[in-house]
Amino acid sequence: MAQEREENMSKKHPIIAVTGSSGAGTSIVKSALEHIFQRVGANAAFVEGDSFHRYNRKEMKKELEKANNEGRNLSHFGPEGNIFDKQQELFRSYAETGTGMRRRYVHDEHEAALYGSKPGTFTEWEELPSGSDLLFYEGLHGGVV
Repeated sequence: MAQEREENMSKKHPIIAVTGSSGAGTSIVKSALEHIFQRVGANAAFVEGDSFHRYNRKEMKKELEKANNEGRNLSHFGPEGNIFDKQQELFRSYAETGTGMRRRYVHDEHEAALYGSKPGTFTEWEELPSGSDLLFYEGLHGGVV
């Protein structure tokens, strides 16, 4: 019976997505839930929405100038500034298998030291660590229709 329960549980891979604009408090919610996960012994895989932006900092600056010159709008809110197909694939893959691919957006020097990439760039895509109990996503977009 315990083995049957483990097999059933292994088929379930919950995803929690907390979304909002910069300054809306998503990082505070992430921090609070991170503490709760630790207290209850839940092993969460964390993914930040910034990692699904299409352009690094330098590229975005160029693309914004180009869009402005062409009379177009470009932002991290819309599809042109993001790779929503990769985000959708992560959510689908995690829900089905408990794993998927992620990368990180390196915001500052502290994260540069942690991840070995320059601020304003992305790390390489990597597989999520195996054995997580849930996926926690925090960022601008939790899903796209």
